[in-house]
Amino acid sequence: MKHGKKYNAAAAQVDRNAGYDAQQALDLLTKIASAKFDETVELHLTLGVDSRHADQQVRGAVVLPNGTGKTVRVLVFAKGQKADEARAAGADFVGDDDLVQRITGENWFDFDVVIATPDMMGTVGRLGRVLGPKGLMPNPKAGTVTMDVTQAVTEAKAGKIEYRLDKSNIIHCPIGKVSFGPEKLYTNYRVLMDAVLKARPSAAKGQYIKSATLTSTMGPGLRLGTTKL
Repeated sequence: MKHGKKYNAAAAQVDRNAGYDAQQALDLLTKIASAKFDETVELHLTLGVDSRHADQQVRGAVVLPNGTGKTVRVLVFAKGQKADEARAAGADFVGDDDLVQRITGENWFDFDVVIATPDMMGTVGRLGRVLGPKGLMPNPKAGTVTMDVTQAVTEAKAGKIEYRLDKSNIIHCPIGKVSFGPEKLYTNYRVLMDAVLKARPSAAKGQYIKSATLTSTMGPGLRLGTTKL
C-alpha cells in the first residue's frame, strides 16, 4: 500500500523492531499524529485463544475513565416505565416495534449502542441478522441487556466500550483521541488491558497476549513488548 508524505514521515520515527512499553508508545503516537482532525487511538490485541470454541471466548465491557472522545448515540428497546427511565437518562432513541420497523424498512443505523430490557429480547431477536454483524446486538455480558436502563445509558454515554474477539482472534478497541494526551490515554489503556487480562478463559493455554499494537487513525502502528504487559 502506498502512503502519503505525512504517514511516511511519522513512520520514519517508529522503530519497527522495538517492543515499546505503552507509555512510550502513546507519548510517541501523540507527537507524530499529523491529521487535520482529532485522530482516534486504538488498541489491537491478538490473543492466544481460539474463538471457534465457546470456552475460549473473550468478551466484556468496560467504562474508560476518560471516555472515548466520541458522542455516543444510544438506542433503547423498552416499554412503559423503563422507556421513560431511558429517556430521562439521555437515550437518543427509545421504542419497541416502531424501531424494529425503522431499522428493517429504512436500513437505519444512526446509533452506536443498543440497549434492551430482557422482556424486549424477543422483539430485538428479529434484528439479529442486521445488528449482529455490526457488533450492535445487545448482550448480557456487555451489560446491554438489563432492567437498569438508567445505568446502562449513563455508562454508554460516559465512554463504556465493548471488547470482543473477531474471527481472527483479535480485539480492536478505541481508547480515546490524540487530543487526550499520553497520560489520559494511558489511563484508558490500562483499564482496558486489565479487563482483557482478567477475562482470560481458563481453557486458554500458552501465551495469552500474542501481540499488542497501538495506532491512531492515520498513523503507523507501534508494537508493544508483550513481556511488559
